[in-house]
Amino acid sequence: MQFHMIAGGPRPVAPFSHAVETEGFVFVTGQMPDSPAAPGVLPDGIVGQTHAVIANLRTVLAGLGLGLEHVVMARVYLTRFKEDYAAMNEAYRGYFAEGRLPARTCVGVTGLAYGALIEIDLVARRPA
Repeated sequence: MQFHMIAGGPRPVAPFSHAVETEGFVFVTGQMPDSPAAPGVLPDGIVGQTHAVIANLRTVLAGLGLGLEHVVMARVYLTRFKEDYAAMNEAYRGYFAEGRLPARTCVGVTGLAYGALIEIDLVARRPA
């Protein structure tokens, strides 16, 4: 098992690794919508925050030589589920090729670090 911290990656808000890898699977810790350059500063609205979360996830994946095309499962956490679900889906869908959407769970939660509207974690698989 390998525990990865990505140089230049998002600043952890708790004690965790950016990703843990075992037997070809890569489990990427849920990312927040702030940037490594401005920890705790969030874009306005769910669309901006969704794009920021995906950017952080891409940074972690790239640090491991992977991309979104390697994602097999995503979990999305929303603090304003009813209000933000449709707009988040529209922003999210554009990151994956048609017919190649990962499995996904999306749940409403009562709160996230920094007062964020969204957090996403991933499971990726290295090519054989």
